[in-house]
Amino acid sequence: MLVAIPVMARPPLFQPDLIERYDRPGPRYTSYPPATEFHDRVGERDYREWARQSNEELIPKPLSLYFHIPFCSSICYYCACNKVITKRKEKAAPYLADLSREIELQAALYDHDREVRQLHWGGGTPGFLSHAQSQALMERIAASFRLVDEGAHDYSIEIDPRVMAADGIAHLRHLGFNRVSLGVQDFDPRVQQAVNRIQSYETTARVVDDARRHGMRSVNVDLIYGLPLQTRASFAATLERVIELDPDRIAIYNYAHLPHRFPPQRRIDADELPAPTEKLAILRDAIEQLGAAGYDYIGMDHFAKPRDELARAQKRGDLHRNFQGYSAHAECDSVGMGISAISQVADHFSQHTTRLDEYHEALEAGRLPIVRGYHSDRDDLLRRAIIQSLVCHFTLDIGRIEADWDIDFEETFATELAELRAMEIDGLLAIENDRIDVAEGGRLLIRNICMVFDRYRRKPRVEPLFSRTL
Repeated sequence: MLVAIPVMARPPLFQPDLIERYDRPGPRYTSYPPATEFHDRVGERDYREWARQSNEELIPKPLSLYFHIPFCSSICYYCACNKVITKRKEKAAPYLADLSREIELQAALYDHDREVRQLHWGGGTPGFLSHAQSQALMERIAASFRLVDEGAHDYSIEIDPRVMAADGIAHLRHLGFNRVSLGVQDFDPRVQQAVNRIQSYETTARVVDDARRHGMRSVNVDLIYGLPLQTRASFAATLERVIELDPDRIAIYNYAHLPHRFPPQRRIDADELPAPTEKLAILRDAIEQLGAAGYDYIGMDHFAKPRDELARAQKRGDLHRNFQGYSAHAECDSVGMGISAISQVADHFSQHTTRLDEYHEALEAGRLPIVRGYHSDRDDLLRRAIIQSLVCHFTLDIGRIEADWDIDFEETFATELAELRAMEIDGLLAIENDRIDVAEGGRLLIRNICMVFDRYRRKPRVEPLFSRTL
C-alpha cells in the first residue's frame, strides 16, 4: 500500500517578527569593504600598479566595463544618482570628449587580448544620448577594447522609456546591447506626480515589446517601494501591470528618504510617505505576488524568472555581486569610466571624482580622475569571500573557507560565531555540518547576516551611513 508523504509547506520569506527585530541600517555589499571606507590616500599611481598586476596574473581575468552617463532631461525627486539635468543633447558633447580621452588612457593599461565579457552604461539616463553620440561612443570602446561575440557577453544599458525614440531599441541592439533595464518605479498617477516622474504604462509596454522583438536577451524593470502616496493596493496594481509585461528580472528597491544628503528629495512631502508598517506590508504583498507569478527571489531586492541568467547562475553556484548589482560573470576586473565611477582591479578599489570640472581638468592634463579608493588586505579578501557566498547563495562552506585561506574558522571568527548563534536561535540561519545555511526567514535579512562579518561596522558613527535593510 502506498503511503502518502505530507508535503511540508515552505516557511515564508517575509517573517514580521524577525524583520521588526533586525531591520536597521546596513551596507548593500556591492563591495567589501563598502565604499564608505574609501579614502583619499589611493590615487592614480596605485590604480596603474593594480592594472599592471592584473595583466601579469597567470590567467588574467576578463574585463567588465562600466560607463557613467550622467545626463537626464528631467529630475526625479527620489533620485540619489550623480546626474546633470538638461534637455539639450549638445550639453553632453564636452563630457563625451572627456570620456573618449579616458577610454584611451584606460585601454592603454590593459592587455588587448583581455575580453570584455560585461559592459554596462548607467547614469543618469544613457538613453539621453542621440543615436550619433551613442554610436560614436560604442565605436570608441570597440576600437580600444576587445569586445566579444554575442553568445559570450552581457552588454546592458539603463533605459528611461520616456526618452526612448521609436527606433531606439533597434539602435541599441545594433550597437551590441543584449540586455536592458527599464526605470518604472510606480505606475500610479498620484505617486508619479508626487515624485515628478510621469510615465504611462503604454510607453513602457512599447519599449518592452520592442526589446523582445529585437532580440534583447533579458529585460529588467526597476520599482521602488516606500514612495509618497503609495499604498498596498496601489503598489499591488502597479506590480500586476509589470507582471503582465513578463520581464525576466524585477528589482524592487527600498526608498530611503535622506533629504539632507540628496537635495532633490527635499521636494518630497515627508508627510505623504507611507508609515513604516504600511511600507513593510507593501513589501510583503509584493513578495507574495511575485512568488505567485513564478519569480525566484535572488536576494537584495532582486527577483528573476527561472529562465534568466541570474537564476541559472545562482543554481550553478557562480552568481556574483558587484557595483552593477548581481551578475552571472564572476571573474572579471571591473573598470569604471566617467564621473563617480568605481573600479575593482586586482582586488582593490578606486573611484573617480564626482565633479564634472575636476573630471575634465584631470583628463585634459592626461591624468585619470581618481580621487579615492581602497587597498584590500588579506583580512578584507577573506571577509569579502564570505560575504559574497552569503549574499549570492545564502550559504557558506566553512571547510572550504578554511582550506582556501589556511585558517581555523572557529578561532578566527569566534566573535562573529557568537553573534551568528544568536541569529540561529532567532531562526535566521543554521550552523551545522561545517556549514552556515541561511533559513528562508533570513534571506530577506541577508544584509544583517553579512554585517556580522563586516569589521568596519564596529567603528563608531556620528550618523547612519546606509539605508535600512528593509
